[in-house]
Amino acid sequence: MLRKFAISLAMVIAMAAPANAADKLTLLLDWFTNPDHAPIIVAKANGYFAEVGLDVELIEPADPSLPPKLVAAGEGDIAISYQQTLHAQVDEGLPVARIGTLVATPLNSLIVLEDGPIETLADLKGKKIGFSVSGFEDAMLNAMLKSQGLTVEDVELINVNFALSPALLSGQVDAVIGGYRNFELTQIELEGKKGKAFYPEENGVPVFDELIFIAHREKTGDDRFPRFLEAIEAATIFLTNHPQKAWEAFIEAYPSLDDELNRRAWFDTLPRFAKRPAALDRGRYQRFAEFLKESGLIAEVPPVETYAVEIR
Repeated sequence: MLRKFAISLAMVIAMAAPANAADKLTLLLDWFTNPDHAPIIVAKANGYFAEVGLDVELIEPADPSLPPKLVAAGEGDIAISYQQTLHAQVDEGLPVARIGTLVATPLNSLIVLEDGPIETLADLKGKKIGFSVSGFEDAMLNAMLKSQGLTVEDVELINVNFALSPALLSGQVDAVIGGYRNFELTQIELEGKKGKAFYPEENGVPVFDELIFIAHREKTGDDRFPRFLEAIEAATIFLTNHPQKAWEAFIEAYPSLDDELNRRAWFDTLPRFAKRPAALDRGRYQRFAEFLKESGLIAEVPPVETYAVEIR
């Protein structure tokens, strides 16, 4: 009788005991939550992170420049950043490395109004171009102009302080550089106009990853990272197969984003997510680093393996 009671008690304790706690992981976003983060939100909403034993906390930055620095300081596990930012920060000595890709094509573009005076990039000569951030946008614009036999000396640059669409719509400028093709073009259309985009990767700029996952360079062997990327891959495949269901899960999690701009951005961005987020195209990183050095944005072109890894 005593033995039966002991066995029963053991079974009750086992049933009452909590399952193994999931490993916590902090992900620092590059900006406020938006459709560019679709695989992350879907991985959380559909339980893909939980399936691989992760409890992922998403943190929106107060300052978009901080996430890579916080990861480098050990105050976050993974950050979303940009490939051009990674190269620049590695050049400055920041101990960070790419561990995965979120958006595998450029989103950046040069945008004009379809009914405006710019039909080709060559028409930019003597025109006003609005920008928000100098540095990479300057290099990108210079390469695009160079493809037409022009230089930045042939245009007038105007800092529009992140008001790209309003500056273009108001006629303050003839074109804007740095507008996202999955947001600004729709924003312009919703204002009753139609925009036209010129793509850097088709006009002198090497193809690059728009959004990437980075971690501390000395911690790329963390066993949580392969599981994180496995969940992101599962979410990306779900997005590809079930875009409407995924959108519904997204707005259920973030109802304030349920509007026409975000809905259209959602579907415009779907083809651009990395289907193999862990995969690394070393040639792409080498070519882009060489472009940045030639543009004077970095001093050296280090071996790719020192700042980008393929986690298996």
